[in-house]
Amino acid sequence: MLDKNTKKVLIIGAKGMLGQELVKIFKKDPAYAVSAWDREDIDITLEKEVVAKIVALKPAIIINATGYNAVDKCEEDAEEFAMAKKLNGKAPGYLAKVAKKLQAVFVNYSSDYVFDGNPEIPEPGGCTHSCASCSLHEDFQPQLGFDEEAETNPISNYGKSKEMGEQAVARHGEKYYIIRPSKIFGTPATSTAAKRSFFDVMLEVGKKNKEVHPVKSSSAGRPKAEFNGVKAVDEETSCFTYAPDLAQKTKEIIEAEKPAGIYHVVNGDPCTWYEGVLELYKQAKLKTKVIPVDSSEFPRPAKRPYYSVLLNTKLNPLRSYKEALTEYLKTIK
Repeated sequence: MLDKNTKKVLIIGAKGMLGQELVKIFKKDPAYAVSAWDREDIDITLEKEVVAKIVALKPAIIINATGYNAVDKCEEDAEEFAMAKKLNGKAPGYLAKVAKKLQAVFVNYSSDYVFDGNPEIPEPGGCTHSCASCSLHEDFQPQLGFDEEAETNPISNYGKSKEMGEQAVARHGEKYYIIRPSKIFGTPATSTAAKRSFFDVMLEVGKKNKEVHPVKSSSAGRPKAEFNGVKAVDEETSCFTYAPDLAQKTKEIIEAEKPAGIYHVVNGDPCTWYEGVLELYKQAKLKTKVIPVDSSEFPRPAKRPYYSVLLNTKLNPLRSYKEALTEYLKTIK
């Protein structure tokens, strides 16, 4: 028998990178009884199954940490896009409806890819756009990015599927939180369907140091190496999000009983992919050469926003991703 004050929390996607951190953080707290479900336990694209299984459990909190994240696949394949729309677009609505039925709190995660990469440039207070006699801009440093109320305008099918999910939750939910993270990293998921994080991939590449670019042939007929290192895109500025920090902040939002709506949860210090790799190799003490390149160097089916920094205007800020990366690297040595 559960204590009458113990809250049931259902975490869906419990074997994912974020899901496993959510399970850890809630299990540490005796105030919660955790049900950790993954794809073998529930198919969230089937509304009848969602209703039957979750109503039977009667959780006080439902957290959806699953979803479709093959960004390029759903851009070039109609069947993959259809799956993205089911998992990211429709399923959150089913979960929001059953949460409302049970008067449960519902949490769903979205993405910075709901934005087009062209944030509005803020002006200082009192600006009349008469710059000839205005000194307001002299010490003004605008905070560039997208806040929680910014208008969405996705430029990829993946982004569109995430926008659909946000709209479905807002339409069908009541006590809900739509949390937007960006570029999540952390302990690899145990789920076979999960992707590895950018930092994990680049750490492996940096250690192997295998990327060789041939130039003119040598006298022996073998190609010479222009460099032995890695290339990283020095565009697409955004933020990284450390999975344990995101899980902790999720719990804080729920316990603080914040107003329903959208929340941005990202670690500090926005950067490009290239800048992120430099920081990674610096901390990991790798001497691998890193070459900054344009995104055209790595053509991909889906467009990415060039600037998708998420501004947090509702919560206490998270630490820098650099500090979080230091912590993460200690866990994998």
